Amino acid sequence: MEHDVSILGLFLQAGLIVKMVMIGLLAASIWTWAIIVDKTIAFKRIRSQLNRFEETFWSGQSLEELYRTLSDRKTSGMGSLFVAAMREWKKSYERGARSPISLQSRIDRAMDVALVREMDRLESRLGFLASVGSIAVYVGLFGTVIGIMTSFQAIAGSDSTNLAVVAPGIAEALLATAIGLLAAIPALLAYNKLTTDAGKIGSRLEAFADEFSGILSRQIDERASQQQRTAAE
Repeated sequence: MEHDVSILGLFLQAGLIVKMVMIGLLAASIWTWAIIVDKTIAFKRIRSQLNRFEETFWSGQSLEELYRTLSDRKTSGMGSLFVAAMREWKKSYERGARSPISLQSRIDRAMDVALVREMDRLESRLGFLASVGSIAVYVGLFGTVIGIMTSFQAIAGSDSTNLAVVAPGIAEALLATAIGLLAAIPALLAYNKLTTDAGKIGSRLEAFADEFSGILSRQIDERASQQQRTAAE
């Protein structure tokens, strides 16, 4: 009996369990590449948005004017942190905030919450890449073990150790391992790269939050001093 040793032929001749392993690994590989492409494009777009926002923020435009421009829009990145801080700033003064320390604390908390949301968005679906990179090889090895067991069963059933008897099962087993590596290696490399990129973007967001917090802190102190002078007069 002749066996088709092409990749498609090996897949079609494989047992049910090995087929399920191969299909699962192929599906994981396709989803992995979809995430890689989507995240690569998204991170490039986010870096461009950060650059544009920083250019606008440091251009000398007033904070009130920039807030009016962004408050009605769906913001992300630094814009999200800026709007969260300014919204808390304005609400506090509209309600007659008197304690500069508590106001500064509320502004910092608002930016922290916005920062956490941004980081969650950056890191979404990266856990899937880590999982595929960690377990895809073992899933492929599981398929390999099943394929080799099938080969041994074929030997026992035919009372022959001829290579033609054991080769198809071994080839199926090795194909499962190869597909596991095909899924795991890109996933692991992409996870490391995208995690590093997300960390760099997160560092820029944290640096902006610290700088903006300092700017607002100085303005809070100036308003508090003005109020004290007014009260003294």
